[in-house]
Amino acid sequence: MPKITCQDFNHILQSEMTWASDADMRLERIEPGLAVMRLPYHHGSTRPGGSISGPHMMMLADACMYAVVLGLIGQVKLAVTTNFNINFLRKPEETDLLAEGKIIKLGKRLAIMEVSISAETSGKLVAHATGTYSIPPREHTDLTSMLE
Repeated sequence: MPKITCQDFNHILQSEMTWASDADMRLERIEPGLAVMRLPYHHGSTRPGGSISGPHMMMLADACMYAVVLGLIGQVKLAVTTNFNINFLRKPEETDLLAEGKIIKLGKRLAIMEVSISAETSGKLVAHATGTYSIPPREHTDLTSMLE
């Protein structure tokens, strides 16, 4: 069972990650070590030439990694990206993008993940990202939760 629900994560998106909620991004599924997010297609996310912009795909991948981490460790808001790499594989179609994030390795201080981004209509892979999140020390996590 994941340590955060879709509803809880989507609340975080809306209340604390307004850049994600402005794009109507949402978590659709979460399991321990796995998260699936959706970025709805809209013309505001395209670049010249009609392709969904790279920054929007990067935003989707990073938010998906955050969901994977929180699904494993709970609402530790100070878990942050320390490394991010993305490969753009093909021009996305004019459709929603789906990101599936998976844990590669979870340690005490670092989580390493990968995210595959696909076009919903065709299912074709349009980007692949890997990243590392830093997890704050347990004593810092406990102190943070006590102060909230």
